Amino acid sequence: MEDLAQTFEYLKQFLTEERLSKIEHFSKESSDFVLPVMDDVYQFRNAAAIIRSVEACAFHKVVAMEEENVFDPNLTVTKGAETWVEVEKMPKNTASLQDIKDRGYKILAVSLEKNAVMLPDYQITEPIALVFGTEKEGVSEEVLDFADETLAIPMFGLTRSYNVSVAAGICMYELKQKLIKSDIDYKLNEEKQMKMKIRWAVNSMRSGQQIFEKYLRDHNLKI
Repeated sequence: MEDLAQTFEYLKQFLTEERLSKIEHFSKESSDFVLPVMDDVYQFRNAAAIIRSVEACAFHKVVAMEEENVFDPNLTVTKGAETWVEVEKMPKNTASLQDIKDRGYKILAVSLEKNAVMLPDYQITEPIALVFGTEKEGVSEEVLDFADETLAIPMFGLTRSYNVSVAAGICMYELKQKLIKSDIDYKLNEEKQMKMKIRWAVNSMRSGQQIFEKYLRDHNLKI
């Protein structure tokens, strides 16, 4: 933890007061309690809108499982959210889902299939990974078979599905509200928060990655 703190202290000198103030303020609410997982999403506008919704709710990480499609957000739509949101890319298979589960997440497929619990009724008590399907096919059968539960968003019109980016936005917001109203300690611990602040600082700087890597080399650190 001391190495992390010293690294961030070093990087602070390259930040404006305004950017440093933003990092300090918004990192306090950040959480990895809800992890959105994209199941081969292909439209770049949807990818970007998902990133933006995730950041707005301060979850700050997305897993993109890729098979035929590359998760490539349109930067004109993200409005800078890509600076703050980490995207981890994984192959689309059950091994990736098992990896996520091994990190301590319950796997929830967002789908009406298999006796889905409606989002307003869902009681969040442990970290969850929400898997959203492709634009045309929805969540794959492979994911549905692997998932611990399915979660659905109520719909009241003739259209029987939401756009994937809209679904992600609704779920992120609703689950955030549930966490705020609960007594769950859902925010990042001190170490995770410091690592995130370092990543934000690096992403905020011109040549940030090079400056960061040189600092690590010069101090023989691995972060």
